[in-house]
Amino acid sequence: MSAVLERDDAATASVDVRELEVSGAQGALAARLYTAGQAVEKAAKRDTLIVFFHGGGFVSGDLQEADEFLRHMAQCNQERAVLASNYTLATTSPFPAAVEDAHAVLLWTTKNKAKLGWSGKKLVVMGIEAGANLAAVCALMARDRAAPKLAGQVLIMPMLDPGLSTCSMRQMNQCPDREKVTSDCAAAYRGYLPHAADRAHPYASPLRSTRLKNLPPALILSAEDDPLCDEAEQYGAKLINAGVRTTVRRMPPAPLQDPDGRNECACKVHALAEIASFLDGLDR
Repeated sequence: MSAVLERDDAATASVDVRELEVSGAQGALAARLYTAGQAVEKAAKRDTLIVFFHGGGFVSGDLQEADEFLRHMAQCNQERAVLASNYTLATTSPFPAAVEDAHAVLLWTTKNKAKLGWSGKKLVVMGIEAGANLAAVCALMARDRAAPKLAGQVLIMPMLDPGLSTCSMRQMNQCPDREKVTSDCAAAYRGYLPHAADRAHPYASPLRSTRLKNLPPALILSAEDDPLCDEAEQYGAKLINAGVRTTVRRMPPAPLQDPDGRNECACKVHALAEIASFLDGLDR
């Protein structure tokens, strides 16, 4: 195990982390596999695999920023494995490179079950912020392309509206200490969606999609005082209206002045408990 992955934290000391390469749409991507208890080589195959995509507004971010959160995720249940994958950032190639990578990673997992110590029974896609956008879009793509079969989707404080049109987003402009958050979101979308026409595409803006039926069960977590909270909750309402089994929860405020604020918020017991409950429901 590389030095960057070694931790003394007792809460995550029994989590095994392996560096992997997975296949994206255009080539190899760095990934990490998190498992609790016995190492993958020695453990019985786990029935549930969670594929996670990091945040960073499509233009930054990497595997390390959500490392603590994912260690806690893996620690919560030894019967599940968590695979975190990179994707092409918009600074290298804009939309649709990232979503094509994300979907390709899901397909890769179904062909590499033995390497992941996964039985292949349940595949759940998860992400935070921009990564939650990719997770939501992967659910649409998997339905539209008839593969892979997803058991669930977990969207943590998702970016879903390139138009930045919700009340919670607009209200941030009235708060001097929070205005930078909305300007950062706008800059991120300019990098990810340089062509204005792409902003209406459902694979870029799930909130604008008019075809939301036959999607996997969803857990959507928003956060108080987060400019993204309205779009998260509006998407949840649209999924419910489309007949998708959906749970929407609002968590305490995210410390948004910290670049990793949403990851820190997700580490709190509120998010972990909600995610554990949702995943337990998929097992029944």
